[in-house]
Amino acid sequence: MRFNSAFIPSFFLASVVLAVRRREHQSRFLDRVENANTHSDGNQYTSNWAGAVWIEMDGGLTHVTGTFTVPTPSGRSGDAASAWVGIDGDSDICNGGLLQTGVDFTVTDDGASYDAWYEWYPNYSYHFSNLDVSAGDVIRASVTASSATSGTAVVENLTNGQSATQQIHSTYALCGLSAEWIVEDFEGGNNELVPFANFGEVTFEDAVATGAGTYTPHGAILVDIRQDNQVLTSTWTNGSSLTVKYL
Repeated sequence: MRFNSAFIPSFFLASVVLAVRRREHQSRFLDRVENANTHSDGNQYTSNWAGAVWIEMDGGLTHVTGTFTVPTPSGRSGDAASAWVGIDGDSDICNGGLLQTGVDFTVTDDGASYDAWYEWYPNYSYHFSNLDVSAGDVIRASVTASSATSGTAVVENLTNGQSATQQIHSTYALCGLSAEWIVEDFEGGNNELVPFANFGEVTFEDAVATGAGTYTPHGAILVDIRQDNQVLTSTWTNGSSLTVKYL
């Protein structure tokens, strides 16, 4: 099944939770590193994403979910990273939108801060203002596309019992061609990638994408972050789980 890409005005509906626009975070499409060899294990290099990208060229991907434990980031104040799940975002096969939701983790002067958010890139990201997140919390993040231009983002904190849901509409149509489970070096308010935090490890458990079939990260394209000729992550799968490790 492919989406009907009929035009719907671009706006966000405040549903269930209060949403606040954020200028300090914006994702980017997958940015493969040019002229860089892949890992010996076949992983591809990117400047901003580490994780798994499942490609379904027949389209029809409508739901992606994954569960992960929030890490404690380390480094200098301002270093950050984000763990999320999403639909589309590989601009080599779809240059429309990217529906995603997840959690940022940022090093601060007195420890770390955490922010649950959703985004229909290239629109702004918004944070779930009444969802508390701490290091060690188990988070289930899910996105569902009901059409090419509308969908839902859900973040559930399985540790404290809180959850947040947001219905989203956008003019940037999805293609339903790829599903992602990603740790990202995202873009800050200066339109540059933020300094990448040492997040230790993030493992996506029960990672599943659905459409015409059911898919896991096993067999997906695995990507790692390489910046200034330095490989910063190592990614591998084990069944329906995916681990991204900071090097």
